[in-house]
Amino acid sequence: MATRREVVAGGLAASAASLAGMAQARPAAMPGGKAGTDVLASYDAVGLAELVRRRKVSPTELLDAAIAKAEALNPRFNFMAQKHYDYARKAIAQGLPDGPFTGVPWLLKDLYTYIEGELTEGGSRLYKGYRATVTSELVRRHQRAGFVIFGKTSTPEYGLTGTTENKLTGDTRNPWNPAHSTGGSSGGAAAAVASCVVPAAHASDGGGSIRIPSSCCGLFGMKPSRGRVPMGPLRTEGWGGLSTNHAITRSVRDSAAILDATHGVEPGSRYGAPSPREGFLAQVGKHPGRLRVALMTRPISGSPVDRQCIEAAQATARLCESLGHHVEEANLELDAAMLGWASFVLIGPSLAADMADRAKVLGITPGPDVLEPISLAFAEYGKAFTAVDSVRANNLLQETAVKVAAFMQKFDVILTPTLAAPPIKLGRINLTPDCGFQEWGQRAAVYSPFCQLANLTGQPAMSVPLSMSEDGLPIGSMFFGRYGDEALLFRLAGQLERAAPWFDKRPNLA
Repeated sequence: MATRREVVAGGLAASAASLAGMAQARPAAMPGGKAGTDVLASYDAVGLAELVRRRKVSPTELLDAAIAKAEALNPRFNFMAQKHYDYARKAIAQGLPDGPFTGVPWLLKDLYTYIEGELTEGGSRLYKGYRATVTSELVRRHQRAGFVIFGKTSTPEYGLTGTTENKLTGDTRNPWNPAHSTGGSSGGAAAAVASCVVPAAHASDGGGSIRIPSSCCGLFGMKPSRGRVPMGPLRTEGWGGLSTNHAITRSVRDSAAILDATHGVEPGSRYGAPSPREGFLAQVGKHPGRLRVALMTRPISGSPVDRQCIEAAQATARLCESLGHHVEEANLELDAAMLGWASFVLIGPSLAADMADRAKVLGITPGPDVLEPISLAFAEYGKAFTAVDSVRANNLLQETAVKVAAFMQKFDVILTPTLAAPPIKLGRINLTPDCGFQEWGQRAAVYSPFCQLANLTGQPAMSVPLSMSEDGLPIGSMFFGRYGDEALLFRLAGQLERAAPWFDKRPNLA
C-alpha cells in the first residue's frame, strides 16, 4: 500500500487498484493513477475526498500540497487575492465535519462571499482592508461539506467585467497563455483550477462570470438557476436576481456533487429553484434521452462572432448528433438593446448604493483614487435611473423569461458559443481601459453576447470545454436549460464528457 508521502508526491499507482470501484463514477479521462504525477492534478474533488476517506492521504497533506502549488504558481498567474492558510490549518486541527468533500482544499471568490473576521476586498481599493462581520450561508455549507478553505481568488472590481484585472491586486493571467485573459469575473478561480492548485473552486455569475472564465481556461462551468444557491445572509439576491453562486470545476461530477452539497432555499430568501427528485450527482451517469437541440451561432444583438467560435459550436452540435440528439438551427428574436438597458437599470443603482454605503463608513467621497473609471461610470449611470425605470426593467425581464420558456417548449436545450472570440489579450476590457465608457461597453458586449441571457431569465446554463483555438487556447460551447432543470444539463454534460474527455487536457506549466 502506498504511503501518504508517496500519494502526495505522486506515487499513485498503488492507490489506483484500491480506487477501481470508483470507475463508474470517475470521468472517463480520469488518470486513476500515474507514477510521478501530482495528486492535485490527477484527481477531481470527489476523488480526493475518497483518498481521504480511505486514509491514503490526510487533509493536512492535501492542504500543504495546495498551498505549495499556490505559492509556486501565483507569481506567474496572480490568482490569489487572500491567503487564509492559518484559518485552514486551524479548521483541520479543530476537526473537520464528515461530508462529501472532507479534507479537500477549497478557494472562495473574493466577492460578496464572507468569512467572519477575514478579509474580503472584491478587487477594489474602496474595500481594501475590509473584514467581514458575518459568514455567508454558502460558506457554511462549504464547510459542512468538509471543504478546507485556504484562500480567496481574484476578481475584477465589483465583478463588473469579463476579464480579471484590477488596480488592487493586478492582472490575473491565463495558464494557457499568460498574455491572455482568464475571463471574468471568476477568473482567479479559473486560473487556480486550470493550474491544478485545486480541482474545483467557488465562483459566481451575474452576466457570465462562471461560464466566461470556464471557456477561457478549458474548464466546466455551470451557472445554476436563480434561487438555487444561497446568496445571504446580508442579502438574498444579487443585482436584482441576475447573480448566482456555484463553482468552476475540471469534472462534471464535481460540479454536480458540489451543487448537491450547497443548494436549497436559505432562511428569508425571496424565492428558490425547485429541488430535483434525485441528487444532481446521480444525474451525471444517466443517459439524457434523445434531446431536441436548438443551435444558435448568431447573438440576439446580431454582433459578429469569430469563425473559430462558430466552428466550435458546430462541432459540438455534430457531437450531439452522433450521440443521437436532434439538432436544428434556430434563433431567438429578442430586443437586445432593451435587455442591455434593463441590465444597466439593475446593476447601476446596486453599485451606486454599495459605493455610497462604503464611502459613508470611510468618511470619503469615492473617486478615481479608490475606484476604477468604468466602476465610477456605472455608478453615475445608476444614479440617473428612476423607480419607474426599475419597474419597467423588471417587467421586461419577466416578459423575456416567458418568451424564452415558450421557445423552449420546442427544444430541450439551446446550444451557442460561450464567447464570440477566443480568450482575448489582457488590457482590452479591463475597468481602466484606453477608451471611454461607451466604447468599453461595446467591446465587452461584442466579446460576450451570449452569456447574459441566462442571467436575465434565471435559467441554468453551462460552458463545456470541447474545443481549442488555432493558437492553442480553449473555446467553450454553452448549453441553456429550462429554469430549474440543471438535472438535464448534468446528464448531457456527463454524456459529452464520456464521449470527448477533457480532464487530462490542461496547460503545460513546465
